[in-house]
Amino acid sequence: MNILMILTSHDELGDTGKKTGFWLEEFASPYYVFKDSGANVTLASPKGGQPPLDPGSDTPDFQTDATDRFEGDITAKTELATTKKLSDINIDDFDAVFYPGGHGPLWDLAEDKHSIALIEQAVSQNKPVAAVCHAPAVFRHTKASDGESLVKGRKVTGFSNSEEAAVELTDIVPFLVEDMLQENGGSYSKGEDWGPYVVTDDILVTGQNPASSENTAKALLKLL
Repeated sequence: MNILMILTSHDELGDTGKKTGFWLEEFASPYYVFKDSGANVTLASPKGGQPPLDPGSDTPDFQTDATDRFEGDITAKTELATTKKLSDINIDDFDAVFYPGGHGPLWDLAEDKHSIALIEQAVSQNKPVAAVCHAPAVFRHTKASDGESLVKGRKVTGFSNSEEAAVELTDIVPFLVEDMLQENGGSYSKGEDWGPYVVTDDILVTGQNPASSENTAKALLKLL
């Protein structure tokens, strides 16, 4: 079982002068869900190499058992520091795709032609695709075989407008995940702010927020 995890390469939080990237827990928790299941995990990003870590996710308030485990895991840290370049990835080599969130994907992965093509190829081959928190941004431009938005008519979730407002970034981000999914015809739903909430629709799995990352990974494994 080969699972591809795709992380952002974008580290600028709009024009705030602050840094962003991927959210540590949303990578670490799914990574270990997959590893502990016996899956082979390959990490990739648009630029390859070390993806930028959102500094906010590395603070004490947001540490979990998975992030603590990662902190002492030299092998995992080496894999993360040497992600493959997304343009070099062939979907034929993988059984499923997982996108961790963080604000970074709103800027790069949402617009990345290689990511878009890879998702469309995966779905055409009936391979599950999962994204958590801000990572459903990757479905902004993806199309189904009929040329319509991939999420049109599908049940989906993602970082909610109310959660974005709570972190005071509504006016900073290029678009709101909840709004985008609805504008693309997705049947968006959400749970309590900051609580775990995961939606599976056929081979598409989406999670609402950081608390949803472990369950999103487990839902992807269930499809496999």
